[in-house]
Amino acid sequence: MGFKIREIAPERKFCEELRLDALTTVVPMREIETVLSQLQIAEQRHRKVTLLATVLLVIALHLYARLSIGAVFKRLGRGWRFIWPDPDWEMPNESALAYRRYQLGARPLVALFHRVCRPLATPATSGAFVFGRRLLALDATVENVPDTEENARAFGRSRNAQGGSAFPQVRGVYLVECGTQAVLDAGFWPYRTSEEVGAWRLLRSVGAGDLLLWDAGLHSFEMLERARAQGAEVIGRLPATVKPEVIRALEDGSVLAFLRPSQAGRRRRGDKLLVRIISYQITDPQRAGYGQLHRLVTTWLDPQQAPALEVVSVYAERIEIELVIDEVDTHQRLLDRPLRSLKPVGVIQELYGVLIAHYAIRALMHEAAVAQGLAPTRLSFVGALRLVQDAIPEFQMVAPQLRLALYARLLRDLAAERLPERHPRANPRVVKRQQSKFPRKRPEHYRAPPLAVPFKTVVRLI
Repeated sequence: MGFKIREIAPERKFCEELRLDALTTVVPMREIETVLSQLQIAEQRHRKVTLLATVLLVIALHLYARLSIGAVFKRLGRGWRFIWPDPDWEMPNESALAYRRYQLGARPLVALFHRVCRPLATPATSGAFVFGRRLLALDATVENVPDTEENARAFGRSRNAQGGSAFPQVRGVYLVECGTQAVLDAGFWPYRTSEEVGAWRLLRSVGAGDLLLWDAGLHSFEMLERARAQGAEVIGRLPATVKPEVIRALEDGSVLAFLRPSQAGRRRRGDKLLVRIISYQITDPQRAGYGQLHRLVTTWLDPQQAPALEVVSVYAERIEIELVIDEVDTHQRLLDRPLRSLKPVGVIQELYGVLIAHYAIRALMHEAAVAQGLAPTRLSFVGALRLVQDAIPEFQMVAPQLRLALYARLLRDLAAERLPERHPRANPRVVKRQQSKFPRKRPEHYRAPPLAVPFKTVVRLI
């Protein structure tokens, strides 16, 4: 059976009918309407671009990252324009779209992210649970934003011996569900904000039934204590500077030990936390960390339930959050350029729009994988992104009674975009891009005087 084109009544308004129907199972329109209503953000007068359409536009900006904001809006309405009664309906210009973005602000996107981005994995999701617990990971990243005075004042720059970074930078911290690679919570702060501060905030989304992974940069007594108090178990890398008080060795090679808080007052009171320490080395010279001493700390005290070698293997799953950051930066956001927004409120709005779009794609991939009995990590994110881009106009054009059939076809197409089985691989801690040989760009270079005479008049032949 083929698909039929839907019919549009001539009295309907273009932007009021605009939808991301391919994603509405994940980001329902009623959720967007609820957020706008709760924040008391309403239309003051009729405009060509509604606030609801503006939310959809912000989400779509990083479904079509290489396009300008005007071109993204055209893609967003491509299906509608094909079937719209008035074929010459005039699209809004880019300045109007940018104005509506800043009029909308960041709060609706932040609120929408927290409403829709929930854990996806179920017992039917292959590889999402370990030791009977949902596997989560915390990690931090840094995002470049456009080099404007407002962004520099709001977010700051990283600095080293050579000076400040080329772009202002935002510190981001993500909480990811490893089995589905879905971002469940996130926060963004000025660059100088410690990643530990951000990670502490994101513990709000961790609770009973979770197993949380983090790297040595996020280790703290207080983080372990709070996660444990909320019912979660933790596996983290222990920094070399931390000296635990060993109590006794266990039969699996791990040891029970006490950790003490960093605050002197709490130490004097005798506050401490019982943990297990697992020490190990990598014996393969082809792998990163070969020959070094590695130490993991875990709140899971029973070696029968969580043997040491299994805990070490589970910690290796933390690579999933690094793959998520790579998906967002390299394939969705396109890392060769900073974000679009010239003002801080637009930066925050855009970052949450990116994560909502990423979550929507990952949710579709999860549904497609479970239907085929696959692990969601076996499907290609790049392939899924391309399929969603193509599906947006198709869902707008198809007759409503056939939308479920089109959705089922989309899921089958997503399931067909499979990655090969993962092979063992090494990830050395090296960089590909070294420092440029050119002088650093300075403030005076932004305000160069206009050239008064043609090029030919300043050339002297020798």
